[in-house]
Amino acid sequence: MLTAAVSVALTAAGVAVAGLRAYRRRFLSATRWFAVALVPLGLYLTGLFPVARTIGDELADWATKLVFDPRVWTGIVLLGVSAGLLAATRWAGRRGAVAGGSESRPAAAGPAPARPAVAPAAGPAPKRAEEAARAEQGRAGKAGKPGKAGKGGKGDDGLDEFADIEEILRRRGL
Repeated sequence: MLTAAVSVALTAAGVAVAGLRAYRRRFLSATRWFAVALVPLGLYLTGLFPVARTIGDELADWATKLVFDPRVWTGIVLLGVSAGLLAATRWAGRRGAVAGGSESRPAAAGPAPARPAVAPAAGPAPKRAEEAARAEQGRAGKAGKPGKAGKGGKGDDGLDEFADIEEILRRRGL
């Protein structure tokens, strides 16, 4: 009977605080207070207070054994070592995945091509500076040939660039 009286009193006090919060237009806080205020009466009506008492007694017994029983300390040390080993292996696995991730996974479709066959329109990349210099020399040599630009008065129609591309592809074996 005492448990019922305490539960109802706690619930009534919580509902009163929730009412004050709502009066001050703090509706979110009032809703939280009301939700917490319903817990004691709900625990009493469902019969969970005896369960809570049993759990409390068992926790008290465990705490008493914790202080005086060496077996409990051994168990705590073993749990700590286990947690430490799990954390260390996770940390080492992440470091290994970052450092050597490409070695552990096989290639899905074979090796990717090293470079595209055609240079971008913006200009030659630094790796292809030598090829660009050769192509420029080829253009200069072709421009110096008589009859190429002067044939029919057409000028440069862009076919020289295709010849350069063909030459680069031939050198690479493509």
